[in-house]
Amino acid sequence: MRLYFLIVLVLLACDQVSKYWIISTMNLYEMREIIPGLFNLVHVTNKGAAFSMLASVDSPLRHWFFVSVNSAAVIGLTIAAFKMRDQWYRVAFAMVGAGALGNLIDRLRFGAVIDFLDIYLGSYHWPAFNVADSSICVGVGLLLILNILDIKKDKNRSNS
Repeated sequence: MRLYFLIVLVLLACDQVSKYWIISTMNLYEMREIIPGLFNLVHVTNKGAAFSMLASVDSPLRHWFFVSVNSAAVIGLTIAAFKMRDQWYRVAFAMVGAGALGNLIDRLRFGAVIDFLDIYLGSYHWPAFNVADSSICVGVGLLLILNILDIKKDKNRSNS
């Protein structure tokens, strides 16, 4: 379990330090072009979920809904990691949990998540995101790969 907590702490620190740097060095809605035609740093906030889902819902319950969901995710992932014997699943749970915790901290501190990574290619523009979001996506991707591999192992065992 030390590995789980180490991964959570490292990713959470990277997330919070990067957001602190953005808040400290950029005004809200400021944009800095880093790689023309591909990557900008921006300082934006997101009161919704991934891709700003539910951001336009104007209700104080929205905030507490997301705080509750983030809190439940962190607790559930930590419990699941304790029950898992496979280290790779623990790594994936730690990545998703760290991301959920990073965004939970933002919601509690600022009432919204701080986003700053802005990727685009031609007319295609990906919504701004942050280190926590990246951690969640990579962790979920790892979980999918692990599940596919487990299904193949089970299939091979049943065919033997």
